[in-house]
Amino acid sequence: MRVLVFNAGSSSLKLGVFDGERQVFKASFDRFGPEGCDLKIGGETSRAPQPDLAGAIAAVPALLDRHGVEKIDAVGHRLAHGGTAFTGPVRIDDAVETRIEALTPLAPLHNPAMLQAVRLARQLWPDLPQVAVFDTSFHLTNPARATTYAVPKAWRDAGLRRFGFHGTSHRYVAQRAAEALGQDAKDLRIVSIHLGNGASACAVQYGRSIDSSMGMTPLEGLVMGTRSGDVDPGAFGFLQRELGLDIPQIEAALYADSGLKALTGSADMRDVEDRAAAGDLEAQLAINIYAYRARKYLGAYAAAMGGLDAVVFTGGIGENSASMRRRICDGLSFLGLMLDDDLNRAPDLTDRAAPQIQAQGSRVAVIVTETAEQLMIAREVRQLLARRAPVPRSIPVAVSGRHVHLSADAVDALFGPGYRLNPGAPLRQPGNWVAEERLSLEGPKGRLERVAILGPLRPRTQIEVSRTDSFALGLDAPVRDSGKLDGTPTVRLIGPAGQLDSNGLIVAARHIHTSPADAEAMGLTDGSLIRVRITGASGRDLVFDRVLIRVAPGTVTEMHIDTDEANAAGIRGAGEGELVGTAVAEL
Repeated sequence: MRVLVFNAGSSSLKLGVFDGERQVFKASFDRFGPEGCDLKIGGETSRAPQPDLAGAIAAVPALLDRHGVEKIDAVGHRLAHGGTAFTGPVRIDDAVETRIEALTPLAPLHNPAMLQAVRLARQLWPDLPQVAVFDTSFHLTNPARATTYAVPKAWRDAGLRRFGFHGTSHRYVAQRAAEALGQDAKDLRIVSIHLGNGASACAVQYGRSIDSSMGMTPLEGLVMGTRSGDVDPGAFGFLQRELGLDIPQIEAALYADSGLKALTGSADMRDVEDRAAAGDLEAQLAINIYAYRARKYLGAYAAAMGGLDAVVFTGGIGENSASMRRRICDGLSFLGLMLDDDLNRAPDLTDRAAPQIQAQGSRVAVIVTETAEQLMIAREVRQLLARRAPVPRSIPVAVSGRHVHLSADAVDALFGPGYRLNPGAPLRQPGNWVAEERLSLEGPKGRLERVAILGPLRPRTQIEVSRTDSFALGLDAPVRDSGKLDGTPTVRLIGPAGQLDSNGLIVAARHIHTSPADAEAMGLTDGSLIRVRITGASGRDLVFDRVLIRVAPGTVTEMHIDTDEANAAGIRGAGEGELVGTAVAEL
């Protein structure tokens, strides 16, 4: 499939054509003005007569024809903001256009130009499928504790929350880093650092974004070329009182006249580094602020994920500034992160390479790679158009109360050496059962009695509780897929013959067990994410997003949710759900 990708801005249009993974054409229109614009094709730049975005998009069919690019099969569009509604790429129609336009207040500097490109492209290629890919979608897996501002409820109800941006870039480079390391992204804790004119950091834990430095808007977080990054909101009142500035003036300055530009007069890090080397004190301070902010986020995300396996640098500065990479990484040896000076000095990024630049003995991989947002958009377009829509059908829903899966060593510690659990009631999944025995869980705040034990035994002890249970224990249990237990908190298990302090405490991510035959019939694949609508006893519908599909021979199709989720859906013990769509926010 040959995909044309557009990345439109108010003063530029970038485009690429991809035949599978191979880019067959690349061009950009920059610096629109009454006298025309700069047209860059490959490595050559010339002047072109197009004064604006509309003129540039109208010129694309002839441009492609002139360079022998034939038969476009689909068009992909980058959209900055998809709010909470767009959890993945979506095929564009009139209704989708209207929903995107309604999100303009969340991205007033970005979405309007991108939406204009969508409308113009739909007029030029009315018979081709057109797909929107959103920067925010990758971050919709962020938990509420990372997305919620501690502000009045009325503000939050109006939509004030953190979203995160650069999601297409962070998703690509995290995926590319995992490939370079020869591991599955779902086994890694990665901090992706995108440093360009816009800059952001993202914590990618086991394939999911769990936090991002940008917030409701692309202003929050790292220092950028012309954007401030983190600023005390009290500055608005101060500037109004002291300088008489109103909110639009302050906001405009934070977007366009802050960051490196405010500190040095230049938004270009290359200029800033040259001036710093020549003794310019303002440039030296700007570099120190820039690196300190990035290093602070890197360390914070390592703590948030309970460890760190890889750091990935991308973006113009991240890819090209060896000194900035060194400044950010220096002082992080306590995390096991050490750079190799020679490897860091000139990494070869040819052909989308992702070289590792950590020193020998470093416990954390450090990788540099070019971001490829257009390639990632083309991939998502192909995947969406090739994907079968899930076949609507009813799925049994089981409510899982708190329970534990014990290892053989744990059984010995809790019930005595050589003890064998007594299988009690069978579970719906073949070969699984509830033991007759019970145990207690104890944390710093409280204790849970008569906790069920499920069999058969597992190689590693796993304790599954609800979010409410974790607060009763006084512990912060992360939401995890079954078996992903690294970095989980320790809880005390108490049995009749002894006690055991074990990690492995999780809130199990909602999931559906299904057989290969049922998965094929429903159009689902192992590891995919879907939405499920559940109707409770009151008749109220609740849609659960990002429900993981787990396909295995010999299993019975059944969705598992915990007691908190069951209470929210208004069901008790068991119920039924219906597939309603797909979500693709993970790697």
